[in-house]
Amino acid sequence: MSEKFTLVEIDGRKAKLGKNVKIGYNSVIYPNVELKDNVIIGDNCIIGKTAERAKTSTLKKEVFTPLVLGEGTTVCASAIICAGTVIGRDTLVGDGAFIREKCVLGDNCLVGRGVTIENDTKIGNNVKMQAHAYITAWMTIEDNVFIAPCVTTTNDNFMGRTEKRFALKKGATIKKGARIGANSILLPGITVGQEAFVAAGSIVTKDVPAYKLVKGVPAKVIRDVPKEEWSDNQIPELKDVLWAIAKHKK
Repeated sequence: MSEKFTLVEIDGRKAKLGKNVKIGYNSVIYPNVELKDNVIIGDNCIIGKTAERAKTSTLKKEVFTPLVLGEGTTVCASAIICAGTVIGRDTLVGDGAFIREKCVLGDNCLVGRGVTIENDTKIGNNVKMQAHAYITAWMTIEDNVFIAPCVTTTNDNFMGRTEKRFALKKGATIKKGARIGANSILLPGITVGQEAFVAAGSIVTKDVPAYKLVKGVPAKVIRDVPKEEWSDNQIPELKDVLWAIAKHKK
C-alpha cells in the first residue's frame, strides 16, 4: 500500500480497508467507504465523495449509504466513484471513469476508460461498457450486456422543459445478453430486448424486440440474431468457471 494517498477522517469516521488493499499515489479515500479484500485503487482517484448538486438540480439533498467496492475490484487512475454506490467483486473501473451515487454494479463488470454512469442506475453481472459510453440516470442493465464505445443513453424527452418531464423521466432498460453498437443513441424509456443487437450508429426510438437485430435512423428490425451468438451459448472463460465453482463450495 502506498503512503502517498489521503485517508480522510470526518467526525471520527474512517474508511474500512480489507486485507491486501493497494492504493496508488495522490488518491483520496473518504469516510464511510468499505474496500473489500484485494481491492486495488490506482493513482489520483477520488473514492467515496458526496455528489455535488447544482442549485438548479431537481434532485433533493440526501445522506448516502457507504460506498462499497467488492473483493478483487480494481479502480484505475483518475477514476471518481461517489458515495451511495455498491460495486461487486472482480469489476474493473477504467482510467478517468465517473460513477455517481446510488448505483449498483454486479460482479465481473468492465467500466471502460472515460465511461460515465449517472445516478440510480442498476447494472448486472458480466456487463462490458467500453470507452466513453454515457450511461444516463435511472437505467437498468441486465447480465451479460455489451455496450460499445461512445454509446449515448438519454432519460428526458423534454430536455429540461415543462413540469411534465418529472413524471416521465426514465432511462432505457437493456435486457440480458443484448449488445449495443458503437455511437448508438437510445432514447428515454425504451427497452432493448433479451439478446437483441443494435447496430453501430443507430438511433433507437422504440422498443427493440428480443433476439432481433435493428439498425438505422430510426432503428428498424433487419433480421434475427443467430442462436450461436446468444450469451447463454458462449463458452465461459476459465476464470469465470473457477469463480463459480468456488462460490458454489461456499
